[in-house]
Amino acid sequence: MMQATAEQQQRPYTTGFTVARTPRAAYDAVLDVRGWWSAAVEGVTDQVGGVFDYRFQDVHRCKVRVAELVPEQKVVWHVEENYFNFIADQTEWTGTDIVFEISPAPDGGAEIRFTHIGLLPQDECYDVCSNAWGGYIAGSLRALIETGQGHPNPKHDGDAPSHQDAASAIRAERRP
Repeated sequence: MMQATAEQQQRPYTTGFTVARTPRAAYDAVLDVRGWWSAAVEGVTDQVGGVFDYRFQDVHRCKVRVAELVPEQKVVWHVEENYFNFIADQTEWTGTDIVFEISPAPDGGAEIRFTHIGLLPQDECYDVCSNAWGGYIAGSLRALIETGQGHPNPKHDGDAPSHQDAASAIRAERRP
């Protein structure tokens, strides 16, 4: 396995995609957290200062504050509290920022860039978390923007097998 350089270790997780939809459609979809991340999200997701709670089974929960909204351009969340049941530092996301940047694409449509500032390659949850974000962003959010139908975790005891399987593998590795 190749080791990350010091510079790479300081780069937060980032992913992005382009859709043949307007920046407004992309922005509205990002704000519809229940439509692409989890149907069980509780709280305010579309107003600056709003606070919402995300929960995935007993594996992950977090309290997130909406820090910034710039219509058709940017959404910023600040993770105020976090809990993972599968890593030593269960609060690893606490104090991190999640940023969605939206811009017009050169050939029409919209570009969406997602960055989780503070989710770094050396973090214990990086592999599981970057894999999960990849599915939620490039899969579910993109589908919501393009088709109006995302693939969020269901409201009742959400089932995201890849997230659960990866978390189980990490827990198994930590057992003596």
